[in-house]
Amino acid sequence: MLTQMRYSLSPVTFSREALSVDPDPWQAEVMMSPAKRILLNCSRQSGKSTTSSIIALHRALYYPGSLILLISPSLRQSSELFKKVQQFYKLLPDREKLPEDNRLSMTLDNGSRIVSLPSSESNIRGFSAVSLVIEDEASRVDDDLYRAIRPMLAVSEGRIMLMSTPWGKRGHFFEEWSGSNEWQRIEIPAIKCSRISPEFLQEEKNALGNWWYQQEYECQFSATTDSLFSYDTVINAISDDVKPLFMEMV
Repeated sequence: MLTQMRYSLSPVTFSREALSVDPDPWQAEVMMSPAKRILLNCSRQSGKSTTSSIIALHRALYYPGSLILLISPSLRQSSELFKKVQQFYKLLPDREKLPEDNRLSMTLDNGSRIVSLPSSESNIRGFSAVSLVIEDEASRVDDDLYRAIRPMLAVSEGRIMLMSTPWGKRGHFFEEWSGSNEWQRIEIPAIKCSRISPEFLQEEKNALGNWWYQQEYECQFSATTDSLFSYDTVINAISDDVKPLFMEMV
């Protein structure tokens, strides 16, 4: 009983003792964060999927009746994230048989449910009172889907976590990262990840070129190379002091 209480109070303790996963300092920070809105701008292979999977499982186990949605640009990607949750659950020595356990969802005896969904607005509108939304590869998730997700958190006052590598200066992930809204923003470039060697990074930089490397490993929102005008040029050209050329007819 005391062990379960310790686990319920600390996702980090749960991760270390129940799952044998010792989180990096930034992962522990995210696991323990009370923030309702979290942005993870992380390098490839930095451990963001592991972090979010443990958070999802911890929420389901210790907050009965929770509904957790895992959303990605494709069903294959969200299924991969969901598989990590399932794998972690199977590591628990005192796990119970699940009332529902398939490729896309799992339900616990306490009424909590974890559902894996593709990036499709029509497939997510039926959900309500969501406790936690984890959006993987958020820079590539459709903006309309993101707008459809947010109202699901209104009544439940649920949490949302967007995690991704950048993909140009566009879309809701970039807008939230660069905006002034109250998000906890965490940036983890590859050089902060001890599991990725400097030799590998140099090899990747030589192979990918600066544009791809900066986004995949340095967490930089780089403007697309085929744009006629850069993002910064367009933003700097906008002014409230200039009257519009055409007025709306009433």
